[in-house]
Parts: sequence; C-alpha cells; structure tokens
Amino acid sequence: MPLINIRTVKGLLDEDKKQELYQRITELMVEIEGGGDPDFKKYVWILLEEHDASDWSISGVTLTEQTVREIKGKLV
Repeated sequence: MPLINIRTVKGLLDEDKKQELYQRITELMVEIEGGGDPDFKKYVWILLEEHDASDWSISGVTLTEQTVREIKGKLV
C-alpha cells in the first residue's frame, strides 16, 4: 500500500485544490503502481500535512503570510 505524504504551507490550498490533488495523485498511483487496475484505489493513502508559514524557510528566510498570499495568487 503506498502512502504519499505531502507537506505544504497552511492556507495555500483551498478544499477544491486539495480534492483535486487527492484525485490526481490517486489516479497516478493506480496507473503506475496498480497497473491501471481501478480496484487499487483502495490501497492509495494520502496524508496532507499543513504547517504554519512561520515553520517554513526558503533561501534561509522565514515565510510570511504576505509571501503565502503571493504564492497562492500564482497558483492556477
């Protein structure tokens, strides 16, 4: 059983984006690891962990809520 662990900044993904992420990753795992068998879906576990912006650092700089808003604005 594959367990996919995703860590992201809290507030970056809304519920629709999370559901899309779960769906697409599940489909990918069914295709790659499950050989295309749709029954393999029941074995795909996904854990999404959301952490505060202040717990993240990029290039040695702690993320701010403003940075998160800027990143979120660039998501399609």
